[in-house]
Amino acid sequence: MAAIIEDGKLRLTGYVGDYYFEDGFTSQDVVLALAGIDDDSTLDVHINSGGGVASEGAAIHALLTARGGETNVVVEGIAASAASLIAMAGATVTMSAGAVMMIHDPAGYTFGNSAAHGKTVEALEALATAYSRVYAAKSGKSPEECREIMKAERWLTPEEAVNEGFADETTEQKAKPVAAFDYRLFAHAPKHLTAMAKKKNWSLPATMAASAAQPRPTEETSMTDKERAEQLAAENAKLKADLEKAGGGIEAALKADRERREAIMGLEESKGREALAEHLFTLGNTVEQAKATLSVSPKAAVEEDNPGDYRPRRMNAQGLNKPDLASSTRGDRAVLSASVERANKRR
Repeated sequence: MAAIIEDGKLRLTGYVGDYYFEDGFTSQDVVLALAGIDDDSTLDVHINSGGGVASEGAAIHALLTARGGETNVVVEGIAASAASLIAMAGATVTMSAGAVMMIHDPAGYTFGNSAAHGKTVEALEALATAYSRVYAAKSGKSPEECREIMKAERWLTPEEAVNEGFADETTEQKAKPVAAFDYRLFAHAPKHLTAMAKKKNWSLPATMAASAAQPRPTEETSMTDKERAEQLAAENAKLKADLEKAGGGIEAALKADRERREAIMGLEESKGREALAEHLFTLGNTVEQAKATLSVSPKAAVEEDNPGDYRPRRMNAQGLNKPDLASSTRGDRAVLSASVERANKRR
């Protein structure tokens, strides 16, 4: 937990949420921390975070703005992505000297069918709209203007943050070291931050290796809503075509199998040898292979009614596990095995 009350100040450091790095804070952590603070008192919130889970950032912003007392924010090091939204809860936002603020569109990835991808697009658009309204309320810009800044992924110095309206003042106080985060995940992160992440080996922990190994779509920050819709429609069309192609292949295979069976069972050589013909079909013999085997195999003996040799008819599977001495002399199995072996040698 990195939501700590220290000397009456709330310090939020590390990842927003508990998804990537252990050193992070969640909305639940903030609820517990605020429980130790008088709701009507003035509260300074110090932020040093590279961002994290968008929905967690929105929840923490809501908790801070719901307080009865005044909430002020100081950005120490960095407030990026979801952390920059949390910073917007400050009645005054102060950027420490050398600190950085980053604003961009929420991002995510999905594993599933086209409907699942469509739901992700819908959720991301809803989050982006909500975020743009929060940035607009703080900066005095329109939500549409803020959305364009989000799509461009803007990295703001203290002076730029003040000029754009996302911060109110700067301080000459030296900023604390930036929070540990893999800044290489962002499309337009400053080179000194990506170099620092590489040098210090700030990357996903081993516990998240499996999730990180999943392919992530390239972030397309400059796409319009229309372009996104067209891209999704194209992906859906390709998926549908692939499914139809796969289905056609299965149908063709089933049809070919039915035709092979009909051809084998329709052979002149199959007459009187139907059980063997069916067995050869099941083994995967071609029509030619089955014909060759059948042609050298004896036909099954035809039972003739003999009043003096009465045997009760079998019902379903009755007696199949018992020897039938009267029928064991018919259709010598050794002859059949020898015939099949000779036929296989001829191929």
